[in-house]
Amino acid sequence: MTIAPAPTVPPHSAASAAVPAQSTVPTSPTVAPRTPRVPARGFEFDVAIVGLGYVGLPTALAYHHSGSAVLGLDVSQRRIETIRSRGADLLDDDRVRLESAFLSDDFVLTADPALLARAAAVIVCVPTPVDEHLTPDLGILRAAAAMVVEHAVPGQLLMLTSTTYVGCTEDLLVRPLVDRGLFPGRDVFVAFSPERIDPGNATVAHEDVPRVLGTATDACAEVADDLLGRYAPVHRVPSLAAAEMTKLLENTFRAVNIALANEFSDICRGLDIDVTDVIDAAATKPYGFMAFLPGPGVGGHCIPCDPHYLLWQLRARRQAAPMITQAMTEIANRPNRVVDRTREVLSDRGRGLRGARVLVVGVAYKRDVADLRESPALEILEGLAAAGAEVGYADHRFGSLRLHDGTVLDDVADEAAWHPDVVLLHTRHSDADLSWISDDQVVIDTTYRGADIVDRVVL
Repeated sequence: MTIAPAPTVPPHSAASAAVPAQSTVPTSPTVAPRTPRVPARGFEFDVAIVGLGYVGLPTALAYHHSGSAVLGLDVSQRRIETIRSRGADLLDDDRVRLESAFLSDDFVLTADPALLARAAAVIVCVPTPVDEHLTPDLGILRAAAAMVVEHAVPGQLLMLTSTTYVGCTEDLLVRPLVDRGLFPGRDVFVAFSPERIDPGNATVAHEDVPRVLGTATDACAEVADDLLGRYAPVHRVPSLAAAEMTKLLENTFRAVNIALANEFSDICRGLDIDVTDVIDAAATKPYGFMAFLPGPGVGGHCIPCDPHYLLWQLRARRQAAPMITQAMTEIANRPNRVVDRTREVLSDRGRGLRGARVLVVGVAYKRDVADLRESPALEILEGLAAAGAEVGYADHRFGSLRLHDGTVLDDVADEAAWHPDVVLLHTRHSDADLSWISDDQVVIDTTYRGADIVDRVVL
């Protein structure tokens, strides 16, 4: 389908917030050549990405690598400068792509939403967190969607990717666009395609992960399929709602199975069985089983948050989801279990938790990422401190961190010199140096994979 031309937009002015991203960039490493596309008639960019975080920036780089002219928009000028200064947390392949993008003239970073009118497609990739009461916080998504609708022009494709409740795309894009006189399938095109990026996972390329696509009309489907298909396989579903629910199922599935793995770990410890032996053995079955490992809790932008969007919506409908509810309750309680286990281990060695020095090793929510969002380590540190322990952490990815109660902790520079009474192994990064741990140093292993540690007890 031919996309209708956009109305005339004035050229960049000297005061424009858009700056070609290559302007301050040194020579990049060798990268595979890319073949630039010709943007749709009347548009300067093939795609604009709204929100340049852990999902948006890799998405922008994937599109640019596929040949698209890309406008990257973030309302935070600080985030844009972090990207320009190479401070963004990216996989090595994406760092190479970023260097290549910086050397081209069709990759632009901006904080100016007016420039969205220059893009044939606008994709929203912003966070959808929950608040302290586990209620969805839609403030960021609502603001981003309103901005996109305000600057929408005829011929554009507008797409949400942020995880949200069923019906959100209809509420935040379709109806407001109609109110502006822009009808999906005729004047503009509307779609929902949930993001599928696994931070820190270099084993699966963006291009190898199918994108689920739901749209407002059949005409929207043709345009959106063309956009997504530029860099990934596309799996269409019949509606916006089906695509929205797909993402909720994916992460609710993971949450339920992680809660089950945690429960099995407690059961196995009570029966004096190594739970990892059991999981590894079960995983040899080539069908009907998927391995999930237990741990200290879950973090990041997906599992701790996404199922609550579904539960929140179901509460309004007076519909129960007891299995999901129980799984999320168990996940939320897991950091408290870590604190209790630390107390038990110290008690077995003849001392109490109050006054004990507890060093948490690795505080990121996930191995090899510099991301503290919803990390169980924060709640664990707070719980240990509230119980009277003296707490510290060691994770070179974070020079300092702020707990939920406002307490600021600095990274322990010399772990051995800190003389911990107990080490709590929370996240074991691939580059972590644990050689300082002596044979008589007690370690509580919440990763369940520290069999090389001498005096080790599992969570």
